[in-house]
Amino acid sequence: MARAGLGDLWECVFANDFSPAKASSYVENWGSEHFHLGDIAAISASSLPGQAALSWASFPCQDLSLAGAYAGLGDSVSSVRTRSGTFWHFWSLMQELCRAGRPPRTIVLENVYGALTSRGGADFAAICDALAAGGYRYGSVVVDAVRFVPQSRPRVFFVAVHRNHRIPDQLTRTDASEWHPPALQKAQALLRGPAIENWVWWHLPTPPKRPHELVDIIEENPTDVRWHTREETQSLLAIMTELNRLKVEAAKSKKLRVVGTIYRRTRADVTGVKRQRAEVRFDGIAGCLRTPAGGSSRQTLIIVEDGDVRTRLLSSREAARLMGLPDSYRLPTRYNEAYHLAGDGVCVAAVRFLSEELIGPLSGAVGSVQTIAAE
Repeated sequence: MARAGLGDLWECVFANDFSPAKASSYVENWGSEHFHLGDIAAISASSLPGQAALSWASFPCQDLSLAGAYAGLGDSVSSVRTRSGTFWHFWSLMQELCRAGRPPRTIVLENVYGALTSRGGADFAAICDALAAGGYRYGSVVVDAVRFVPQSRPRVFFVAVHRNHRIPDQLTRTDASEWHPPALQKAQALLRGPAIENWVWWHLPTPPKRPHELVDIIEENPTDVRWHTREETQSLLAIMTELNRLKVEAAKSKKLRVVGTIYRRTRADVTGVKRQRAEVRFDGIAGCLRTPAGGSSRQTLIIVEDGDVRTRLLSSREAARLMGLPDSYRLPTRYNEAYHLAGDGVCVAAVRFLSEELIGPLSGAVGSVQTIAAE
């Protein structure tokens, strides 16, 4: 998805993932010539061709979020004990490239919002320390996909430029902006030494108004999901709190089609007993897509029309549209694999915005094709 978002001004020369399902999807859409399936820990710099203008890494997020109990990055390649610690294997490759005189001009790291706060900000600081020690000036921005697609999905992007290259003045600012929320500012304030000395506040413009709402991405006749029976829909309504049931009743009173989404969550009631609840939203925005693993539920679509309530799972194509993927993008044929692909990805439209407004100008990808290595 990062490649789809970067656009035609970029030529990918190396891509890597250890998931066979993701590999199959990548090859189906982009070809196999430059794709390497396997653990990044087993890759050496000699496998990476030339000197890339951009190296992109979206490393595992579980241990930087509640799902992984905020276990964090670990401290080094030799002491990795977490999935998110895969970052250190990527960084080891970047260090090898630097020692070989082939440092990528620009490095982009992408992860969940929890990267700002995991282990009290220690993981954020570790990434910043690594970038600064590696000879990069860098900064971080938080981009929520909701600015571009009807899905709430805030993500942290580290953007770093090697010290051999000048940063255009128009791409920086002297202080924080709307792209630097309080959590990021707090994490940045804890930095010390080279990490703070090499910090840059990136400048980004305010994007145009989002072109689509949730209702615009709905498939009328999806082929990979079925509508729930009336009994199944009633079961969902039955596990809603009074507040959520009132939202459904309000939607039923409207004389138009209302589209919303439901997530099943485990919540403690007033007595402290944990119960499964169905939480609904009708604000034209889907909740953040998640992978259907580790206890996370798939998102359910709810459509209220003429007083009738229908529900079903979000289709894989709808999930892809929520990530900004075009309908021409070929998805895995198995529903779970396709949904996982979307839920574990980066919003294409958010990457396109960053590519056009920041990454491209920093990397020299303005009017000419540049190379990218993606891990």
